Amino acid sequence: MKNTYKIGIIGLGSIGTRHLKNVVTVLKERNKEYMIDLIRSGKSKEIEEEIAKHISHVFYSYESVPNDYDIIFVTNPTNLHFETIRQFVTKTKHMFIEKPVFDITNVSIDTLHLKDDSIYYVACPLRYTNVIQYFKHQIDLNNIYCARSICSSFLPEWRPNKDYRNTYSAHKNQGGGVSIDLIHEWDYICYLFGNPENILNIRGTFSNLRIDSDDLSLYIAKYSDKAVEVHLDYFGRKTIREIQVFTDEDTIVGDIANSEIRYLKSGKVISFKEQRNDFQCKEIEHFFDIIEGKVINDNDILTALRTLQIAKEGK
Repeated sequence: MKNTYKIGIIGLGSIGTRHLKNVVTVLKERNKEYMIDLIRSGKSKEIEEEIAKHISHVFYSYESVPNDYDIIFVTNPTNLHFETIRQFVTKTKHMFIEKPVFDITNVSIDTLHLKDDSIYYVACPLRYTNVIQYFKHQIDLNNIYCARSICSSFLPEWRPNKDYRNTYSAHKNQGGGVSIDLIHEWDYICYLFGNPENILNIRGTFSNLRIDSDDLSLYIAKYSDKAVEVHLDYFGRKTIREIQVFTDEDTIVGDIANSEIRYLKSGKVISFKEQRNDFQCKEIEHFFDIIEGKVINDNDILTALRTLQIAKEGK
């Protein structure tokens, strides 16, 4: 088992920065040494001091990047993921790939030349929330007639101090749009229930947000024993992120936004008081457990691509 990890991070936006901080936290807790490099496309954004103290080297060209990393984190824009993986696969043993895995589905995984003995994990952080873990382990999922999942929030408020019109979310050609930007919902649905048999999907741009990506996507999915509805939007002025399941005994609401379980008939309420970084950190812990052979890779590129096909193509 490794005691020192050599790590590269491609893309240092908000999620790349979060992962970097959480990697440092997790490895320190495990008494592991680390060396972290940044691989950047330009020098336009200065690295804040809190981050810089953890950085060993910064590289600005592919040729200058070493080829002996243990892990490379791919956290650049979604539309660059496929080419980034293909380009850097020879420079690292393992990869952590931010969701969604790609922005398109008509890709050939064979052309990436992935290594058989390497781990290629795609982020799926909502799986590690206490709410979804409660549904996974404390509720009889075979006793559900139907489920309803909703993620509704206001895109201009997602990233403070940043014009939403200049983010990838606003632009279809950069991998934006709720259908894949909010792929978390389909990820945890497939994690809980498996892949659906049939899907109907309506999507488009319906609000007055100044974007060219879809701001609403509605799905109805059929399983052999249940039906599932999914609502995704960019324009909800009050954030709602929850899953509702209907059983013969109760209607159970998993409120992910507020980290709470509510049984509507019995009145039972379970509050977890979990913050976003809690489950983001759990995912990094899980990733290192995969790397260290403690658990299986439960969201590899092929699995994530299938989820992307469901979310993007509705089939």
